[in-house]
Formats: sequence, C-alpha cells, structure tokens
Amino acid sequence: MSSGGLSKYNFESLAVTSPQEFIYKVEVNRPEKRNAMNKTFWREMVECFNTIATDEDCRVVLLTGAGKTFSAGIDLQDNAELMQGAIPGSTDLDVSRIAYKLRSKIKEYQESFFVIEKCPKPVIAAVQGACLGGGLCMISGCDIRLCTEDAWFQIKETDLGLAADVGVLQWLPKKTSNDSLLRELCFTARKFDSSEAKELGLISRLYPDQEAMMGSAMELAATIASKSPVAMQGTKVNLNYSRDHTVAESFEYIATWNAAHLQTEDLAKAVMASMTKSKAEFSKL
Repeated sequence: MSSGGLSKYNFESLAVTSPQEFIYKVEVNRPEKRNAMNKTFWREMVECFNTIATDEDCRVVLLTGAGKTFSAGIDLQDNAELMQGAIPGSTDLDVSRIAYKLRSKIKEYQESFFVIEKCPKPVIAAVQGACLGGGLCMISGCDIRLCTEDAWFQIKETDLGLAADVGVLQWLPKKTSNDSLLRELCFTARKFDSSEAKELGLISRLYPDQEAMMGSAMELAATIASKSPVAMQGTKVNLNYSRDHTVAESFEYIATWNAAHLQTEDLAKAVMASMTKSKAEFSKL
C-alpha cells in the first residue's frame, strides 16, 4: 500500500510498515534500549492496535522487535514510580484512594496488550533473542507465536516482587498445554529456551535464524491475507469466545454470528475459486 495510508501510524516506540498487500508489520522500535517498554510504548500500543482493528487495508499483523532482542520487558527506569506502587500526587491520600488510582493505572497498562486480542485481525508474533517480562506478556496476547532457536524467555515479574498483571498469568493457563511446567516457570522466574517454550505450547514453530523465521512468518501472513477477511475475523472472534465459554454457549454464539455472515459475497467467491482452482479476490472489510 502507499506510504500515505500508513501516515496515521506515526509513533515514537513503534514502526509500522506494510511489506505486502494486506499485511502490516508492527515493530517495537527501541533497539538501543533492547526494546524496553517505556510510558510512550504503553500508550502507543493502544493507539496502534485500535487503529489497525478498523483499517480495511490490514488483514493480518506481524509483531516483531527491532535489533537482536525482541523485548527486555518494562522499562524500569521510565516506570520507576509505578514499579514502587506510587502514583504521582497521591502521597496525602489514604490506602483505599491510592489503591483506586493504582488499579486504574494497572488497567491502562493491561489494555496495551488486551488490544492485541480484541483486534479482529490475526496477530503473529515473531520472536528473536530475549523475550522477558512484559515482552512475554505481549506475545501471550497474540494468535500465533514463532521464534528463533536462540530465543529465550523469562517470566521475570516474580523476581521483581510482584505477580504478573498484564497477560502471562491471564492468558497462558488458557493457551498452553503443560500446566505443571507453566507454574514452575512462573514460581521460579527462571530462564527457559525455545525448545522448552515449544514444550510448554507457547511457541508453535522454531527457526534456525531470524531470516528463516521472518521468511516463514511472511508466507504464513500472506496465506492468511489471501483468505476472506469476513472468515478470518469471524474465526478469531469465535475462537476467543469459545475459549472463555461453554460448548453450548459457543454453538449459540456462532449460530447468531453466521446468521448474518453466511450472507456475505465472500462465500460464493470462495466456493467458485475452489471449484475452478483459481484465486478468489475479496473486497476490503
């Protein structure tokens, strides 16, 4: 797409590009700080993914980190007050009032990663090097997670004296397949490598290097982008709904959903393309 279409994605901590039609690449862009997450980052993630959610030129997102490190997690220096449980201007308030303000701030930070799940477009995380703390929380909100063989991970929060509150403890019990290993990693805060991440179910594919990973990630993104955006977005929404509801509730939800979306022109286009062994062209959504 033209650079003009990306002009609304003008951020300090994120670089947004479109390497191929309907594919957006969102790169955490603070390599000099190992992509540590400063206050600007937390705000810009919300702005970025809320915009992508309704951008008809985007059908799938690649989430990456600039440089050799995916992300070192929260920028402790820039977020020093929050990490000490302090809120500016709250020194004269009692415990309850400080707690209300602190809870509001925590909710703001949670939204920075929750927007990834709420975005109806599939999001693919491609991880190289270190991915710890907030970085691991961020990829936990993604739909598909890939990494290089030299990638390593750490649920760092317990070493900092707190329970992780922006994704790991909320998503991974539902998204991974080895509860015992997950709890061990959460309780000990020890580092774990790419093979253990795959054993956990955190990562679906490993690659020998970043070039191989990004090539495969682009192929995967291109496959997703070629399909009906009505089907892709409906699939993501219903996968997320079914994860958090009973089977019966999920049947009801998809029945109501498809009562509308089976009327899409995309269905006829996809069927015809399958019958004629041709490529379907779908309108923007």
